[in-house]
Amino acid sequence: MAVRLVVAVTDGDWFEHLRVKAQLVEVNFWSPSATNFRALEPGEFFLFKLHAPRNFIVGGGVFAYANSLPCSLAWEAFGESNGARSLVEMRTRIAKYRRTGPW
Repeated sequence: MAVRLVVAVTDGDWFEHLRVKAQLVEVNFWSPSATNFRALEPGEFFLFKLHAPRNFIVGGGVFAYANSLPCSLAWEAFGESNGARSLVEMRTRIAKYRRTGPW
């Protein structure tokens, strides 16, 4: 039986925020771009690897679904499960990766 998985590079701050929240059963692994994610089917595995220079796998999960949402709606739906303490922090992190202003 073949096992499919994706190793996705993730933000260290996203990881550090979520790792101390053991009560979470769902997290939002967001992307700073609006591209549609089609690499996995529901039930397949997602592994999270930190950016360089840390370059190691820090966790994983079972993929459920992907949607393209405005940041404000993602915050409304997932709150701190987005890996940030606030909507402003999440927007600032997205802007960092897009290399633009947060609004």
